[in-house]
Amino acid sequence: MKMGRPRGFDIGEALDRAQTVFCSRGYDAASLSELTKAMGINSPSLYSAFGSKEGLFRAVLDRYGQQRVQYLEEALSAPTARETVERIFATAALLYSEDGDQASWLVMRGGVALGCEAIAQDLADRRERIEIALRDRFQRAADEGDLPGTTSPAGLARYVMSVLTGMGVQAAAGADKAELDEIAKFAMNGLPAA
Repeated sequence: MKMGRPRGFDIGEALDRAQTVFCSRGYDAASLSELTKAMGINSPSLYSAFGSKEGLFRAVLDRYGQQRVQYLEEALSAPTARETVERIFATAALLYSEDGDQASWLVMRGGVALGCEAIAQDLADRRERIEIALRDRFQRAADEGDLPGTTSPAGLARYVMSVLTGMGVQAAAGADKAELDEIAKFAMNGLPAA
């Protein structure tokens, strides 16, 4: 069996560089020449490793998600629904305000500015998985009496996702961590109390 030539570049580093291009330019505006230049590779290497620009974008999102999944898992394991939401908002404010970390809000705002239907759907699916995890956590809280029985777990999950999306848009417009924390503080007032 003939072995292919080994890759001459670090995949993780290449994905981080591609993420920077996608976050600054957006999916549609990021050209293959910009991506390959930033990644330090040629077009055949990009196609060999990722198949397409779409495949590269999905690989960037997968890598980013793997790096950030611990935050969501920690928040979901908080003892109360309120603490879950506080942790999610606090983490979002921190991540959204970090220099160079625009991938969070890119995922949250999703297909707003994307012309590629498949990518827009992929982002929608990723957001839906987060929303389902939140809904399930809020259902458990309602079952345990941590939330009023009249609370809609699905509605509360949509509310949290809406706030996260709004925080991402504000961060993209230049809001700093203090301003994002303030949004989170006001949003916490909208949560139902047990």
